[in-house]
Amino acid sequence: MGVRIFILLIFVSTLTFAQKVRWASQVIAVSSEYKDPLLGREFRALHALGKPSKYPKMSASPSAWQTMTADSPDGEYLLVGFDTTMAVKQIAIFENYGAGSITSVDGLDQNNKIYPLRTFSPAYNTAGSQVTTIRLPTKTSFKLKGLKISFNSLRVKGYSQIDAIGISDSDEPIESSLKLTSDANAYLARENLGNAINSKFNEICPVVSPDGQKLYFTRWKHPENLGTNKNQDIWVSNWQSDRTWSKASLFPAPINNDENNAVCGITPNGKTLLLNNVYGKDGTMEKGVSFSFLLRTGEWSFPKALKILNFKNKSEFSEYTLAPNGKVLLMTTETKDSYGGKDIYVSFLNSDDTWSEPKNIGPVVNSGEAESTPFIAPDGVTVYFSSSGHIGYGNNDIFLSRRLDDTWQNWTGPENLGPIVNTPQWDGYFSVSAKGDFAYFSSTENSVGAEDIFRIKIPEKAKPLTLIQMTGQVINQKTKENMAARILIKSKVNPSDTLSIDYDPYVGDYSFMWPAKKPFTIQVKKSGYFSKVESFDLSQEKNFVLVNRNFFLQTVEKNKAISFANVSFDQGKAELKPGFEIELEKVIAILSENGQYQLLLEGHTDNQGDWNDNLRLSLERVENVKAYLVSKGVEAGRIQTKGWGGSKPLANNLLEETRKNNRRVEFTLIPIE
Repeated sequence: MGVRIFILLIFVSTLTFAQKVRWASQVIAVSSEYKDPLLGREFRALHALGKPSKYPKMSASPSAWQTMTADSPDGEYLLVGFDTTMAVKQIAIFENYGAGSITSVDGLDQNNKIYPLRTFSPAYNTAGSQVTTIRLPTKTSFKLKGLKISFNSLRVKGYSQIDAIGISDSDEPIESSLKLTSDANAYLARENLGNAINSKFNEICPVVSPDGQKLYFTRWKHPENLGTNKNQDIWVSNWQSDRTWSKASLFPAPINNDENNAVCGITPNGKTLLLNNVYGKDGTMEKGVSFSFLLRTGEWSFPKALKILNFKNKSEFSEYTLAPNGKVLLMTTETKDSYGGKDIYVSFLNSDDTWSEPKNIGPVVNSGEAESTPFIAPDGVTVYFSSSGHIGYGNNDIFLSRRLDDTWQNWTGPENLGPIVNTPQWDGYFSVSAKGDFAYFSSTENSVGAEDIFRIKIPEKAKPLTLIQMTGQVINQKTKENMAARILIKSKVNPSDTLSIDYDPYVGDYSFMWPAKKPFTIQVKKSGYFSKVESFDLSQEKNFVLVNRNFFLQTVEKNKAISFANVSFDQGKAELKPGFEIELEKVIAILSENGQYQLLLEGHTDNQGDWNDNLRLSLERVENVKAYLVSKGVEAGRIQTKGWGGSKPLANNLLEETRKNNRRVEFTLIPIE
């Protein structure tokens, strides 16, 4: 195995001085922008917004604003706005190609008044690509809302491009806030996975299973690959008890065939593979993506194509990644509304088992350059991807972004994963396990042969959210045998955040991942059995936790009363104690799924105090419980009530420790005659 020296991963960051840099966030007006019916939205004015994409290696890029014609006799201009108004002392214009065409820069205040800030004489540029900076002696007397940059495109032969526009209230150079960290020894943090995984041929596209126990990857031109052309095939390795990877083996047909094959993702239970391409029964392949399911025999099913509505792709290649809930698919594709080259799009699972028309996830992540190899971490929030359209070290760098809501349209700004991962070459295929301890990726640097697979230990800032993994079985309470059931997981914070599992005991334990910070409920359902509902709150966990939990289901039997756990009360009180909702939600779930039953509520007290007062208190207790159930949708006519006072104790009334068990309401299901 390779050297195991782990260094802290360093992100692109601003310096520690109190500099406030704001980047243009809105195109107010533009004279022209380059358009081509064969392209998407490359070269549009919107690409002048936000941070630069090509700094410090500035060059011509579709991820920049470019005028419609190269040498127009008419005046060209770009008017941009900022999301914060402020008095400024410095302006930086990133002319990443054809620098030298700017004639003037004017400021716009909150009342739309124009203030001349600087004029430029011909030949002000010192290079074909440069950061053109305006430094003012003092801060502007007005709060700047926008900037108008005017051009004479005849000053420079050919096209000119603007990549970004920044403002600051500091003397510190704006470009200093964009400096990438460097580390000559960064490669030492990468661990080559050795001869068990790597060979003199190409190893790419590593995908580690959520539990970290299997590593799938693709080999190209290996002599053991299928077919005469030795196209890309899937290989798999298992994590061993000695904390090493087993010697990789070729994945069997039909998942591998004579064409190019790759695993894109694995569901949290490890029983569904997401595969690139659509498989024909005759061995042919088409663009798209497929599922393969683990069968009871231990074999994998023939891949089933996902039906994605109105899916179109101008690019020859697409990559795919599946959210852990199985309902959200990210893909790279190029269409007429792409910001440039391949963009990342999102598609959602419909009720008819089709997938919605792909929708662009927006310009925070997608740039005028191509985005590729997205990977949704097991937390369902963090996405890693490769791009040349954000500040980076080489041709393509690996970034992370985290989604901010359930629309999958709002994201944090991409963060570069730093020199430990990214090199001057093309970097991509970043995959992490649910534990968030290691990341796997492909690289040519320090490799055994061609591209090899490496791993690094991930520092805290780059990790996915802390997860818990729950595994176990569903068991018949009477026979103690495992049985198939439906398991529903629901967030207690956001009810729309759900996960559904069909548990099949013949293919092993159920398994799912869930963010630790989200309290949740589990409901286990099976026809002919009472549902089981349990609540979990593991929000205090800081590290990955494996929880084993079995669920026992009780058969629904006709003409047999079933009693449930009690709800207790304070001495002399009828008010429900905090936490009562958990037990009552169980009762509500059972009533909603078993319409042939009604509910008997029986109230009880201890023997302290007057007998008649205790009788009234027991009735008040059951009425409070009934009122809550009715408020949650249970029909009042399905609920019978009865108060017993202190006449039916469960425990000794002599001591408070045992007496408190007598202050209760009992629940009994009774068949409706």
